[in-house]
Amino acid sequence: MAGLIERWRTTVRAAGASDPAAIEATGSELLERWREPHRHYHTVDHLTAVLDVVDRYASAGQRPDLVRLAAWCHDAVYDPRAPGDRNERDSAALADTLLTRAGLPGPEVAEVRRLVLLTAGHQVDPADADGVLLCDADLAVLAAAEPEYDRYASAIRREYAHVPPAAYRIGRAQVLTHLLALPGIFRLPEPATRWEPRARANLARELGTLQAADQDVTAD
Repeated sequence: MAGLIERWRTTVRAAGASDPAAIEATGSELLERWREPHRHYHTVDHLTAVLDVVDRYASAGQRPDLVRLAAWCHDAVYDPRAPGDRNERDSAALADTLLTRAGLPGPEVAEVRRLVLLTAGHQVDPADADGVLLCDADLAVLAAAEPEYDRYASAIRREYAHVPPAAYRIGRAQVLTHLLALPGIFRLPEPATRWEPRARANLARELGTLQAADQDVTAD
């Protein structure tokens, strides 16, 4: 955790935050949220993975430090029972509160809030360099090798353990179908070339598994 907190300090100061005590307090609060016990995928491991991708492709962004702050805040509120884009809206509101408290200037706070909201549907204008950077980083797991992708899918299912199997298959299939319908899952040049085929194969494979399970239930 010490390494993550240091990354937080470095980023928020570089972005313009000015209150040292509030910087420490807000970083601690965010980490506590990312470590909530009901999380299985949306954990500090996911946060770290997103930050690593942002760091790797930072030169593609216009304000990479703001993208990093959006990564810190984008799933800070995560309730699997929340409807629609409620988590993203609440995470954006929390970002507004915490970053303002830390002394980040208003325009930068507003931009972080905008970026967080993009993660609700990952539909971003290709000309929006910072939005593209954040969304590609958030979706990078989709292009993982099959075993890692399967662990991700299983972790998501555990987060939605309260949802009955048939309802989960319907809802999850809608998410996968939405992602497959995007003109491009990734928009950064290297991910778009290297990650896109593997991500689509993973999504299609999971969708096929869900559909096969529905057929088995119907046959029974």
